[in-house]
Amino acid sequence: MDLTVLYRGPLASCDYDCPYCPFAKRRDSTAQLRADREALDRFARWAADSEDDLSLLFTPWGEGLVRSWYRRTLTELSQLPHVRRVAIQTNLSCRTGWLAEADLDTLALWCTYHPGQTPYDRFLGKCRELADRGVRFSVGVVGLPGHLAAARRLRDDLPPHVYLWINAAEGHTYEDAEADDWTALDPLFPYSRHPHRSAGLPCRTGESVISVDGAGTVRRCHFVREELGNLYDGSYRAALRPRACPLAVCDCHIGYVHLETLPLYDVFAGGVLERVPSTFPGQDTPRPLTLTARPK
Repeated sequence: MDLTVLYRGPLASCDYDCPYCPFAKRRDSTAQLRADREALDRFARWAADSEDDLSLLFTPWGEGLVRSWYRRTLTELSQLPHVRRVAIQTNLSCRTGWLAEADLDTLALWCTYHPGQTPYDRFLGKCRELADRGVRFSVGVVGLPGHLAAARRLRDDLPPHVYLWINAAEGHTYEDAEADDWTALDPLFPYSRHPHRSAGLPCRTGESVISVDGAGTVRRCHFVREELGNLYDGSYRAALRPRACPLAVCDCHIGYVHLETLPLYDVFAGGVLERVPSTFPGQDTPRPLTLTARPK
């Protein structure tokens, strides 16, 4: 089968401390980092041995790419013939040289710029390094009023083929004029502006998309706590089936992108995990991509 897996291990340490981040941050101890590394290694072994075609997105609570084991794992997984896509959410504070060893037909990055946490020129320089290397990536900003000027500057300075997405800030209400400002930067911002009603609606999660934690516990997504089984004993397989969402609303892109009532699998055709649309207004070099398993 074609299986999409969102992996989130125990890593929670981050080199940034964004006040708007919904994730609780901590400084991981040596023992906690060792446990995260062991959990990631176990997941990578499962992925390498899988008979399914896999699309993998790493969504750590903290920043993964400053840890050598995440860089190594993404590199190794990108080289496997049955891995169609491997991507990670990152603040892009890491060095980029490790990407020279990865298969860039498979690996992609979902990058977020956090104004006030890193110098603008440093972040933009990393983006240009990615573009020069031919890395497939998107860049985003949280849509807070204080970030608008930085987001406009970033859109002007990024290569035109790089998609800039805007996430609606949690708890923030957007009046039409303000929403228009953000939509001028990200034509897909209207999908993020309001939570999506999801109760009873069909969703790919729990059927062809699953969420996995460091212990191997499988859930349909990060936001529904019901367990479907365990990845490593295979008990989750029997639970995979079409199902409706049990939650009233879904307000996070990594959740609502999988709703069958939204057209986002078409909008992001070939780039669902890394949040790269097939085309978008202003893009100078459309880069649609059809993913197929292939020999390497």
